[in-house]
Amino acid sequence: MDFEPITRPLTDAEARAEAERIITQSFQPETPVRHFPTSFRDDTKVPPYGTTPPVHQDDRRIVPAWAAGIAVASIGVGAGITGIGCGAWLVLQGLASVTLYGVLMVTLPLAGLAMVATAIGGAVSKARSSVTKNVFEGPVTQNTQITNTSTTRGMFSRTRNDVR
Repeated sequence: MDFEPITRPLTDAEARAEAERIITQSFQPETPVRHFPTSFRDDTKVPPYGTTPPVHQDDRRIVPAWAAGIAVASIGVGAGITGIGCGAWLVLQGLASVTLYGVLMVTLPLAGLAMVATAIGGAVSKARSSVTKNVFEGPVTQNTQITNTSTTRGMFSRTRNDVR
């Protein structure tokens, strides 16, 4: 094969022959395919000890401040919601075991306080009613005068009524 560059234009027959040569060379099945490994596994045994100390590898992961803040906030929200859920569970467990005697025992002190408050209120009311009341008698004059001066027209109008 001659790989020297051609300085003159090819004739139609030469161009057709060169095109067929390139096509047949490109699509030949015996062209070796090169496979490249994508991973490597070293199966040699690691010695249990050696003379070389382990190499320190710096941890250079950088976490943005906003991401750390969101992570901490989500942990706090999760813990808070868990606490609220546990409290609700305890309240509902208590409500599930309610009996009539339990309700009466809880409301009995409240009913006693209400009864004492009612008795005190009645005594105060009775004590106030014994105070002398002054009643004024005389003529009462009530005068209502409405002045309506409305000469407005249109969509955005305003009416003023003076009541005295």
